[in-house]
Amino acid sequence: MTIIKGRPVFGGIARGVISYYHRDEVLISKLKVSDPEREWDRYILAKSEAMEELNELYEQAKEEIGKNDAQIFYIHQMILNDNQYERLIADYILIKRYNADYAVARTAQKFSDMLSNMDSDYIKERQADVNDVSDRIIRHIQNRSGNTFSLEGMSIICADDLLPSETVTLDKTKVAAFCTSGGSTNSHTAILAKTMNIPALIGMGEALTDEYDGKYAVVDGYSGNLYIEPDEKTVKMLEHKEDEEGRKKELLRRLKGRKNITRDGREFAVYANLGSLSDIPFAIENDAGGVGLFRSEFMYLQRESFPDEEELFYNYRRVVEDMKGKRVVIRTLDIGADKNVGYFGLDKELNPAMGFRAVRVCLERQDIFRTQLRALYRASVYGQLAILIPMIIDVEEIRQVKKITESVKEELLEQGIPFNSDVEIGAMIETPAAVMISDLLAKEVDFFSIGTNDLEQFTLAIDRQNPHYEAVVPQNHLAVLRMIKTVCDNAHVCGKHVCICGELGADLSLTEIFLDMHVDALSVAPPQILPVRKMIRSINLSDRRQIHNNIQQALKY
Repeated sequence: MTIIKGRPVFGGIARGVISYYHRDEVLISKLKVSDPEREWDRYILAKSEAMEELNELYEQAKEEIGKNDAQIFYIHQMILNDNQYERLIADYILIKRYNADYAVARTAQKFSDMLSNMDSDYIKERQADVNDVSDRIIRHIQNRSGNTFSLEGMSIICADDLLPSETVTLDKTKVAAFCTSGGSTNSHTAILAKTMNIPALIGMGEALTDEYDGKYAVVDGYSGNLYIEPDEKTVKMLEHKEDEEGRKKELLRRLKGRKNITRDGREFAVYANLGSLSDIPFAIENDAGGVGLFRSEFMYLQRESFPDEEELFYNYRRVVEDMKGKRVVIRTLDIGADKNVGYFGLDKELNPAMGFRAVRVCLERQDIFRTQLRALYRASVYGQLAILIPMIIDVEEIRQVKKITESVKEELLEQGIPFNSDVEIGAMIETPAAVMISDLLAKEVDFFSIGTNDLEQFTLAIDRQNPHYEAVVPQNHLAVLRMIKTVCDNAHVCGKHVCICGELGADLSLTEIFLDMHVDALSVAPPQILPVRKMIRSINLSDRRQIHNNIQQALKY
């Protein structure tokens, strides 16, 4: 038996024969051409054929994995039509007089190099999209047929990583699991696995090779282990784990449709944190009470130029409509820090997490902010939408935001464009400054959302990406918990509600503490919704002696 360790991206036990995915080797010559116009025509024809294929893939993906995840092929079409991408290809062919397939390959390499230098993992993962599109064009330039990969029976697909077009063309009825040497939680392999509800392991490194092709294996999507030709003891252990996890899931599924009420009758809201439209089905599947945090920057991160108002409106409308009247809190643009975007033209900073980002960028670049606000207000008529402003440190920032929103509403009114004039505006409490003035902020906004991830790193003076983070951060979170209580007290004096939307919100050891602080809602990643709801239903807040002891122990009061 051989065991290879990876990072799990979707839990479950899967059995099958390993099918190792190999790509065809592509040879590209670097040639000077005497007729660049002819080479340009070859490129244009290949581009047209690639576009036609992408249309077909979009329709196929829409049927098999749903409209949300099929959008990747719409993004591929956008890359094909990207002005910067095509200008670079034209330069290689028409000015430097190189052959068409070499021009596309060099352009893809330049784009990949540029993306690899970005701070955001999400942006780095978009290298796969550029390479996928470029390989498709090159294949048509060279008149090669597409790579075929047939599966005999239930298979564990193993590869370095898989491109979007490769995952879509697989026979999903025969895919038991995915295992990749590279990849991340933002890779298409990981996204597809979540969509299909099948186990997947990523980041398995060089230990995952094609020497295991054809061997029977079991994937443990809980521990992250791939067991190749497992022994009898391991097989029994995995069967027992599968039964246990099945029982846990069934108990959680029974919570669907029920209210989040403690044993003594107090009700709390549990929402979902979403990073993009593709996360919406997971929120619905896990019976989220709404969306407590929708990170709107994904619409800016996956492109080379600013999205226009219509595109933003379309995306906001979709999330609001899909949640069917449930509350949806959309955070305004939080570009900067680890989410830098080249076309914004922001200066390079030594410590961008504590620099020019979020509301600071929006107030400085009001043209960008107003476009987003117009789209948000237009989408507000399709459901219960609220707007959340990140990185607040001063009351004046909120006043400026409100002044801009009033101007946007007047503009929409003059143009006869419908919108909801009563959209709630909230402040994200993620800096010690916001905590200290939360009594003043509560008089200016409709609600607070506490972002514990940033609040913790700013309070404790250690970057969340620092490898020593876990060793430094106190396990009792004392300083942060006291801050949360201060925010709750100040908000409730003014009749405003408070939601926790950071990682601490999913910490079941703190659920009772948060409820007794009178936190009004918790917003967590979709897979954590049902466990949090189960914990809420097990708590009895009327048992004051027990609760009082727990609060005193947690806050050292």
